[in-house]
Amino acid sequence: MREFIFPAKSRKGWLYKAILALLALLFSNFSQAQGKWDPLARDGLHDSQNPGFVELQEPGSALAKLPADHVGNQVNWVEALESGTVQPRPSIRGAQSKTLDQDILLSRHGGLPMVLFSHKKHGEWLDCSNCHDGLFKEKTGTSGLSMFRMLNGEQCGVCHGSVSFPLTECRRCHNVQRPAPEALTTPVRPAAVVGKKP
Repeated sequence: MREFIFPAKSRKGWLYKAILALLALLFSNFSQAQGKWDPLARDGLHDSQNPGFVELQEPGSALAKLPADHVGNQVNWVEALESGTVQPRPSIRGAQSKTLDQDILLSRHGGLPMVLFSHKKHGEWLDCSNCHDGLFKEKTGTSGLSMFRMLNGEQCGVCHGSVSFPLTECRRCHNVQRPAPEALTTPVRPAAVVGKKP
């Protein structure tokens, strides 16, 4: 992973590099047509000379039966889970984990719509320890979320852009419109628990 380090006073440099990183992600998603996967021998990731290479399944045969998406690895994993097309194991050890059914409204500064984070959608795939307390602190509002860090493969960017839809799909996360300023009777907190379901 390449990490950018900027001098504290270099605000223009930070913005410039963040825009370049976002554009690189955006254009990398156009290189593959929906439902078309490069053969492993030509994908630039796998070593066809490795003796274990013959054991690998080609993405075209492995992923073609899953619900299609237009970005990333071309699979809509949430739809695949909800339709029962895939049924992930709760653990490699067989232990049953409990999925937290709680949404968190993340209100960041600026004009973008807010993010409604679903613990349930993430918890159906991941154990809590995959994210807490490594990528994110467990206490709401203390992780210092940063799109720049995400674009550099940290925080949400650990999965989004590699195994999940890429960060260029802004509206999949930024999906809650901000209320008009005059409609606010109480200020929106930086992060608030929206709903806790039994």
